Amino acid sequence: MITLQLRELEEDGVISREVYKQVPPKVEYSLTPFGRTIEPILLLMEQWGEQYVNMGATSTWLNEKY
Repeated sequence: MITLQLRELEEDGVISREVYKQVPPKVEYSLTPFGRTIEPILLLMEQWGEQYVNMGATSTWLNEKY
């Protein structure tokens, strides 16, 4: 499943894939310049997640609030 998602991101130009011909096989993924344009959104999502972790949010807490 993750391989399919990575391939789709590569096809869309969001990530690049570098294959190293070695044993065991090694593949590295990195963001392309186009992929880096989403970085501000990812940082906001990280901050949002940290707020809820710091608040001690649990699934019970979320169910009570929403």
